[in-house]
Amino acid sequence: MHNSQSEAPLPPFSMLSTLARVEWQTVALALVIYGGFLAVTWFWQSLPVVAVLALGGWLVAWHGSLQHELIHGHPTRSRVINDAIAWPPLSLWLPYAIYREGHLTHHRDEHLTDPIEDPESSYFTQSAWERMGAAGRQLAAWNTTLLGRLTLGPMVMIVSFLAQEAALVRDGDRQRAALWLRHAIGVAVVLTWVVAVCGMPLWLYLVGFVYVGAALSRLRSYAEHRYADHHDERTAIVENSRLFGLLFLYNNLHVLHHQRPGVPWYRIPLLYRRHRQTLIAANGGLVYDGYLEVARRYLLSPHDDPRHPLHRHALEPTESRSAEPVEITA
Repeated sequence: MHNSQSEAPLPPFSMLSTLARVEWQTVALALVIYGGFLAVTWFWQSLPVVAVLALGGWLVAWHGSLQHELIHGHPTRSRVINDAIAWPPLSLWLPYAIYREGHLTHHRDEHLTDPIEDPESSYFTQSAWERMGAAGRQLAAWNTTLLGRLTLGPMVMIVSFLAQEAALVRDGDRQRAALWLRHAIGVAVVLTWVVAVCGMPLWLYLVGFVYVGAALSRLRSYAEHRYADHHDERTAIVENSRLFGLLFLYNNLHVLHHQRPGVPWYRIPLLYRRHRQTLIAANGGLVYDGYLEVARRYLLSPHDDPRHPLHRHALEPTESRSAEPVEITA
């Protein structure tokens, strides 16, 4: 990586954040998201169904982006406070504690995209690929297109994740069972508000908030990572996306997040502009000009071979994960 003469090296995280203060921008964002959720669910009968679907999906996906921000130590110095802000399970299916654990493991960049080591990898080992059968392989191949990722992708992600978690609980993992019990209490609170208090049909919440929200999150994660020989070149940049940039809290500029995961969301755009050439040199030029370019290139075409290049052999004696990798994105 070479810096241009006009650019200074990326400053260390200690120069980018004042840990002694609350990041009020993120507190305000949390109030907007939770306030918007309460407002849309309360006034849903006064809104067109299309608006409920769009706003509900946006808010749940935005909440997932907020949870991602809180995983990385924002907006306070207290993990207890940050976790409390992130905990309400608006998506229903993903406990925050599991998302946090998996995402921090994902940030071991030397293992990015590896289907055994990276919990957010969308690749398969060859042995897992062969065990899926013809129908499973066809579904996985369709899931590598953008259209497949946005339509069937949420179902594949949620069902695979829940099946994997059910197996852990069934096999006697008491810690996991206790985690899911706490999560179930949160789900009961959310659904009591939505269904019993606000009178929203359960199907509308599941489709509009949960499924559409998951699909929007899948859009963000679709082109974030791609295998390359050097791990610095496995993380993409999606530029020129103001609307989705706000929804994703600027994690569309994903290579910057992996280099400086502690940078708060509202500082990412300016920092990216200052160091754009350095970051593009670092990731080998893996840059997309907005999500329209991603759609033009991959709407019906696969983003990559779903079999990981380093695991294209039949036997995986060290494989420790389930047959189908579960890419968790909130």
